[in-house]
Amino acid sequence: MIVSFNIEYRTSWGEEVRVTGSIPELGEDNPEYSIPLRTVDGIHWTAETEIQVPNEKFVNYSYLIWQDGKVVRNEWNSFPRRLYLTDDSKKRYCINDCWKNLPEQQYFYSSAFTESLLAHHSRAGVPQSYKKSLVIKAYAPRINEDYCVAICGNQKVLGDWNPDKALLMSDINFPEWQAEMDASKLKFPLEYKFILYNKKEKRAETWENNPNRYMANPELKANETLVISDRYVYFNIPAWKGAGVAVPVFSLKSDKSFGVGDFGDLKRMVDWAVSTNQKIVQILPINDTTMTHTWTDSYPYNSISIYAFHPMYADLKKMGTLKDKEAAAAFNQKQKELNALSTIDYEAVNQTKWEYFRLIFCQEGEKVLASKAFKKFFEANKEWLQPYAVFSYLRDAFKTPNFREWPRHNVYNAEEIEKMCQPGAVDYPFISIYFYIQFNLHLQLLEATTYARENGVVLKGDIPIGISRNSVEAWTEPYYFNLNGQAGAPPDDFSVNGQNWGFPTYNWDVMEQDGYNWWMKRFRKMAEYFDAYRIDHILGFFRIWEIPMHAVHGLLGQFVPALPMSREEIESYGLPFREEFLKPYIHEYFLGQVFGPHTDYVKQTFIEPTDTWEVYRMRDEFDTQRKVEAFFAGKTDEDSIWIRDGLYALISDVLFVPDRQEADKYHPRISVQHDFIYRSLNDWEKAAFNRLYDQYYYHRHNQFWQQQAMNKLPQLTQSTRMLVCGEDLGMIPDCVPWVMNDLRILSLEIQRMPKNPTYEFGHLNEYPYRSVCTISTHDMSTLRGWWEEDYQQTQRYYNTMLGHYGAAPAVATPELCEEVVRNHLYSNSILCILSLQDWLAIDGKWRNPNVQEERINIPANPRHYWRYRMHLTLEQLMKAESLNEKIKELIKQTGRKPEK
Repeated sequence: MIVSFNIEYRTSWGEEVRVTGSIPELGEDNPEYSIPLRTVDGIHWTAETEIQVPNEKFVNYSYLIWQDGKVVRNEWNSFPRRLYLTDDSKKRYCINDCWKNLPEQQYFYSSAFTESLLAHHSRAGVPQSYKKSLVIKAYAPRINEDYCVAICGNQKVLGDWNPDKALLMSDINFPEWQAEMDASKLKFPLEYKFILYNKKEKRAETWENNPNRYMANPELKANETLVISDRYVYFNIPAWKGAGVAVPVFSLKSDKSFGVGDFGDLKRMVDWAVSTNQKIVQILPINDTTMTHTWTDSYPYNSISIYAFHPMYADLKKMGTLKDKEAAAAFNQKQKELNALSTIDYEAVNQTKWEYFRLIFCQEGEKVLASKAFKKFFEANKEWLQPYAVFSYLRDAFKTPNFREWPRHNVYNAEEIEKMCQPGAVDYPFISIYFYIQFNLHLQLLEATTYARENGVVLKGDIPIGISRNSVEAWTEPYYFNLNGQAGAPPDDFSVNGQNWGFPTYNWDVMEQDGYNWWMKRFRKMAEYFDAYRIDHILGFFRIWEIPMHAVHGLLGQFVPALPMSREEIESYGLPFREEFLKPYIHEYFLGQVFGPHTDYVKQTFIEPTDTWEVYRMRDEFDTQRKVEAFFAGKTDEDSIWIRDGLYALISDVLFVPDRQEADKYHPRISVQHDFIYRSLNDWEKAAFNRLYDQYYYHRHNQFWQQQAMNKLPQLTQSTRMLVCGEDLGMIPDCVPWVMNDLRILSLEIQRMPKNPTYEFGHLNEYPYRSVCTISTHDMSTLRGWWEEDYQQTQRYYNTMLGHYGAAPAVATPELCEEVVRNHLYSNSILCILSLQDWLAIDGKWRNPNVQEERINIPANPRHYWRYRMHLTLEQLMKAESLNEKIKELIKQTGRKPEK
């Protein structure tokens, strides 16, 4: 069988076009063995090769650009090109292709749409083949399974321009459609158009918005098939819009819960989404965060493994029933007690679940670990599963997650870990329980995923930007991380002092050397369970806010990578550089303002005079925030916190921060305009500093950071077919929307955090279609909570955004919440995903009576206890008819229940 590949592509000097594919003749998808195409003009490329028909009767293939012995460009390949073949070994295929760039509507090609929202569960077969034939292929992803694409044209087989007699195309490779015609019965030239055909009603609904497509006589030979590929079809149908709910798994509550939400509850949440016409269920990270077995482990963004799930998410009932009836009865009683609590008792829940794990493992473990299903799971996951299980065992054995303090195995040795994981090893019984738990969690989440897909609901996961410095990854792959820095965020609406997450930052240069393999594996693992995901703090792929280890707050950080300033450059703005700019500015005139009645104590204990009148410096034993933190450790009285925070503020009162690598270069300290050292400058110094500051933070790095992101994000976001959403809040450089737009990543839009600096509140009708809009996130107060925080702001919102006259209500009434929700559903965003609390707010009967209980996290508090639970059970929620009918009707009214 001969296949001829033809593509038009304008190359640069030294570049060549190659084709690679799924069969040996095309290099089995290895670019090293790809087939070079020939050209005479550098534009039209062709190659001809003889192939054997593979068992599956099709070939997947794609094109690439090759230069100097390596791939320099790939085409968009989320959907490989697929050629269906006949058994005729003498057949000849001539394929005419176009280079595939990332489609403008790339979101419709994501698994969120193809496997769930617009899934075609029962597909047509391969079109009938002919000796001499014409195959036409077209991409049209925005069509549900009640419809298909058809071809209508100036041929009998195409209905002679009668749309109801058009040739229906096969969706066998959806979202690509294809039709095959007997070319011996065609009269050229051929003219045609694509139409949208309603399969249920057996009629054409609309034509494509294009002039007629035209084909002159291709002069096909006997036993030859011409394949015309890469047509893109667009119909004039309403924009697809969907609605969804955001809720952490731990917050779910059902009659069957064990004091915390679990993967079984996730299925029940899918049921509620289906019953209210919602299409997305968004959750927070679900990775294991167990470090100390105390409530401080409740922070879901500080995991010990990027792969392992938190054991507390196991649905115990699905793991089996204890044969010991007395023990089973005791657990049933404990379940009732823990489930009756209004918030999560993290420690009690995990302690009790672990008691159950040990008993059920003794009872069922041996049988499960011997099963074929487990062995298949183990082989596919042992690369991360073995180190995780051993890490967890050693963490408990040595009573610390800080592996540097372990008496043994503090440096990872793969061979030693492999030996410990062998069934005959002395440690194996303590290690294998983690295999057992992770296998059960895998099965349970996969069941929830399958259930969601079958019901047309997308599960949306969350990829945290950081990893813990006391984690499996830091232990096994330390070379990927800078463990001498702390990742965080500059000051924003969440925290005036910035945020210090404590995570190490990434060694991107090292990661680049193996093609970001660490990230690729992480994304692909996530794609087993999710069809959409949120990239937490997507700005971290452009630059990260890195804070020195001696700092507690985020103010002394700097962007990494960044372009620091030399003294000469600083002075070129008209600001004479002084060494004092690098030291905390501590003056007599403001000490009383900061410390009040504690001023004398502070002078005697923490600071000392300098040679300059009324100017002080920190004493050596308190000259960093970490030293101050250590002094006040365990002191929780108001006076101690007042003094401690005041000292933190003194230490961060500098005008410039030295660069982490180049000691003679500097970064202007973030938000320093609010501090005393800035106020001590004269007017022209302030003006010079402001010019420098504005240039540095808003202009200097745009191209630089754009390049940083484009080095990483394209291959990461295209390594899976999940729908990609970026959390792009905070201090956003101009290059962020450029990159997100180029890569078709959905942005996050929040009305109270507008992207346009001239707005106090975002304009919902101006949101980009390629975005997710919401009212509040897990890091914010809910709609009801926000309404009561700042009455003057609420009043402005009430008058300007809602268009009401008079005084705003003191609390957000159900009617007012419904109005805000309705406005958001009408927004221009493709997805409107609201927190469960904001959905419940629209109904006075079902909302939480206590608005303060709705808050999930307070980012300004690094030791916040994450324990929010639904105040209703999922069973009660399913029966909340007034609420559910209201949500259904709102979604329908606002066009978020797509019909086509």
